Amino acid sequence: MTMGGLAPSATAAARPDPVQQGLGALVRDDGMPAALASVMDRAGRTRTYTAGVGDLATGAKVPADGQVRIGSTTKTFTAVTVLQLVGEGRIALDSPVETYLPGLVRGEGIDGRHITVRELLQHTSGLPEYGSDIPDDDLPHRYFDPRDLLDIAFRHKADFAPGTSWAYSNTNYVVAGLIVQKVTGRPLAEEIDRRIIKRIGLRHTYFPAPGDKTIREPHPRGYHRNAAGAPLRDFTEIDPSAAWAAGQLISTNSDVNRFFTALMTGRLLPAAQLAQMRTTVPIGDTGAGYGLGLMSRPLSCGGVYWGHGGDIPGYETRGGITDDGRAANIAVTSVPTDLAATRRVEGVVDRALCG
Repeated sequence: MTMGGLAPSATAAARPDPVQQGLGALVRDDGMPAALASVMDRAGRTRTYTAGVGDLATGAKVPADGQVRIGSTTKTFTAVTVLQLVGEGRIALDSPVETYLPGLVRGEGIDGRHITVRELLQHTSGLPEYGSDIPDDDLPHRYFDPRDLLDIAFRHKADFAPGTSWAYSNTNYVVAGLIVQKVTGRPLAEEIDRRIIKRIGLRHTYFPAPGDKTIREPHPRGYHRNAAGAPLRDFTEIDPSAAWAAGQLISTNSDVNRFFTALMTGRLLPAAQLAQMRTTVPIGDTGAGYGLGLMSRPLSCGGVYWGHGGDIPGYETRGGITDDGRAANIAVTSVPTDLAATRRVEGVVDRALCG
């Protein structure tokens, strides 16, 4: 059936691309300086998209598939590293944290003898969050050692008894990163690089070295506002050490798609560990679930996609892969100040995967 006298092929050509439309709306309606996407179909063909401007001061274009800080998507890399060590028999998921870090995890209601490695990776440990105690304005210049982060976290009492509830806490992944270092005797960044980044050829992904505030390759600048209505400030150059194992990585949308594709097709973990990773607990009544450093989210067209997502001042990323191999990752260059705008970023992921 044709409409308005157009032939079907002409109708298709005139129809706006839903992903491009979605990115444009994030820039136009939500005030994002830039939005970027990479979408991969089942055959492995990739399309990249950009909207907005890469630099508000100069009006420079957004680099196609530019590097961004991927924030908490780093958690999936950390979890994969832990689970590889589980597969090697060097870490046991249901062993207490105390086995690997004796005496370190202590506080009010906090005891590493009663928290398992699995509970860290699944955010069911009850460990309190440290991030809200670190002012955003400290990030451009201050270095945090991982143990500094735990000192901040353990000033607070436990959120709940281990295994009795779910609450997202970056502290869990700082502890997991320290376990990796204790077991391997190597820096976490080196283990992630050797076990994941180099292994599957992620050429645009890296863990910034201590003191490195820059982003190496072409990138859109990242902006931050402390509250709704506040002015946007350039937050491109920050010391990401406050995020460490929970959020320090830099990557591109296409590399993130490659990572999740390799993970879900069994190139990074044995089948037993991947099955554990995909075993989820519900995240409230959202329909989403959290596994071991991996989230499942329902799709409007049916089924779910598997991924993570991250927020770090300057950048927000969302995305994942379906069980039949479609992948999409979206980045915007400012963390939304309201949940509705984040939901619209996630809506573009849904549009890309269901389109």
